[in-house]
Amino acid sequence: MKSSIASKLEQLARRLGELTRLLSSEDVVRDMDSYRKLTREHAEITPVVELYQSFKQAEEDAHTAQEMLADPQMKAFAEAEIREARERMAAIEIELQKLLLPKDPNDERNTFLEIRAGTGGDESALFAGDLFRMYTRFAERNRWQVEVISESPSEIGGFKEVIAKIIGQGVFSKLKFESGGHRVQRVPATETQGRIHTSACTVAVMPEADEINDVVINPAEIRVDTFRASGAGGQHINKTDSAVRVTHLPTGIVVECQDGRSQHKNKAQALSVLAARIKDKQLREQAAKQAATRKSLIGSGDRSERIRTYNFPQGRVTDHRINLTLYKIQDIMDGDLGELTGALAAEHQAEQLALLGEEAAA
Repeated sequence: MKSSIASKLEQLARRLGELTRLLSSEDVVRDMDSYRKLTREHAEITPVVELYQSFKQAEEDAHTAQEMLADPQMKAFAEAEIREARERMAAIEIELQKLLLPKDPNDERNTFLEIRAGTGGDESALFAGDLFRMYTRFAERNRWQVEVISESPSEIGGFKEVIAKIIGQGVFSKLKFESGGHRVQRVPATETQGRIHTSACTVAVMPEADEINDVVINPAEIRVDTFRASGAGGQHINKTDSAVRVTHLPTGIVVECQDGRSQHKNKAQALSVLAARIKDKQLREQAAKQAATRKSLIGSGDRSERIRTYNFPQGRVTDHRINLTLYKIQDIMDGDLGELTGALAAEHQAEQLALLGEEAAA
């Protein structure tokens, strides 16, 4: 084991002992916020330290067996013990490295999902509707809640644009690699001669910003316009200027929200989406700087980057970032995204492990 990793594990072992002492104190529950933080940290560190203790036990077993090699009668047994202990150490070390990888602080956050029709006209809008249904079904499988923030329906179905908030445990961790260009190849329902068309949509997945800590929006730097909402909604929606458009002047980001009847609610929703977009812009700029020194296998997540193709005639879905092709397009369009999201997460973890190894070797 590399000395830098061993040193980090020794630090965690000492910290776990300190946390155990603090949590056994009679005064610990007087400050419930502090108590919750301590218990959460204790729960996070415990499995790492326990695994490290298993590594040290295997290391000790190997050392003990090494001493037995001098005895001719014990040599064969000792060699077998050493081999088994070293295999255990190698397997445990890989698991420890995974547990030591830096956690994405946004993984447990709720998420904004934006889908926009791109090239392909009506067929692109229909595909945007199909993608939204796919993510909604995936959310149902994970028992997440989906709230539509804003939608711009197409005349023949689907969406020109749809924005939704997805609420639940680990939403961003499973959806964060979905940002980018999604391409579809199929025969549109409006095609009379059976020709295959290619259309595209862009997907943006953004963690919800923490209003206090993440993004500070200066009221002097935004312009709020109200206007009369269009589309279905009965008499009320056409009589009041309930729709809201918020423009962030420094970045030029514009958010419209007209889904709710209340102007106040629409403004609050628009500001929430605006904060997420500003945070997303900051994260992408940071990722671009990191990618300048090392290219991630998952890609930059740029909206214009084609990440996936859905080929209906061949029944396949291909993720171009990791060269993964799955011949189960109907299941995937019905929300069975687990294999895709899992493969992307595993590839990202492998990239992080490689980087960790480079840093340790430096």
